Amino acid sequence: MRQIQLAVAGAGLIGRRHIELIQQNPRCRLSAIVDPGPAAQEVAQSAGVPLFRTLGELIENGRSDGVVLATPNQLHVEQALQCIGARLPALIEKPVAHTLDEGERLCAAADAAGVPLLVGHHRAHSPILATAREIIRQGKIGKIVGVMGSAVFYKPDDYFDAAPWRREAGGGPILLNLIHEIGNLRSLCGEIVAVQAFASNAARQFAVEDTVAINLRFENGALGTFLLSDTAASPRSWEQTSQENTSYASYDDEDCYVIAGDMGSLSVPTMRLKTYARKEDRSWWKPFETSVAKLERADPLERQLEHFCDVIAGDAKPLVSVHDGLQNLRVTEAIAEAARTGAIVDTRMSATN
Repeated sequence: MRQIQLAVAGAGLIGRRHIELIQQNPRCRLSAIVDPGPAAQEVAQSAGVPLFRTLGELIENGRSDGVVLATPNQLHVEQALQCIGARLPALIEKPVAHTLDEGERLCAAADAAGVPLLVGHHRAHSPILATAREIIRQGKIGKIVGVMGSAVFYKPDDYFDAAPWRREAGGGPILLNLIHEIGNLRSLCGEIVAVQAFASNAARQFAVEDTVAINLRFENGALGTFLLSDTAASPRSWEQTSQENTSYASYDDEDCYVIAGDMGSLSVPTMRLKTYARKEDRSWWKPFETSVAKLERADPLERQLEHFCDVIAGDAKPLVSVHDGLQNLRVTEAIAEAARTGAIVDTRMSATN
């Protein structure tokens, strides 16, 4: 079977990770790197592939079956539109766009052209989330009533010293971290239709938020609460509980989501279930049946690459479409607006079309 030829645009931190994964996967081959920066020459030489300064040069050369766009956010839409024009499948790193209007423009173009675009919300490929979705789909916890979630962790001082813009508006956990959680929550609990939020900068006293308390309303009637903080000394975050990224210390007794239904609850990622056997037995006076669902762990970025190869081969449709990526961005920006204004913000797509 011929190896799929993949190029990577952007030789920064995440781009280099994509390069490593492509080189390790026998199903595909790194064909080129696209980056105008001086440091990219060394990356390309080390990988033994050609270096192009622009995506247009790569397309003219015709060296790839697909491309990973790991470039700065403000380039995502224009480069994805170039890929659409060349009918070149692309994996677009999150966020899919730097503004909602630009994301809408990309959605319209992608729908019209039918060129497959996969958005790099890599957690969607997590086997942990797949297991949780299946448990919910099977009705083991009944109809979802609510979800309690958290992404609370402590970013050290050198994180801010290395990039002082992180102390300013736009550099806080809402716009940098929350979009991952929104993708997870939509995957598990359904579409989010409205949000409220309170934000605080009391801990670090930077010009940007460090802690946010969020209320969520889902389309199916469920409600949710979520605590986000990059200054809380707590391990209740996806990175510190999922064990999917070994760069982080992890704790097998901690969860970052608890999903409650009218027949029981599921804690993620420990997969601890507490359920009632029969509707007639439901009572806070009666004990639950307890169990732990079997769980597989794997690197979601590796699984995302496999899926992208399937998309290029025509064997799968993108698990995270441009529409999905745009909705994750829409909800995240709505939370920022709610925190700023104190209003309940509608997040349904039709509300902004």
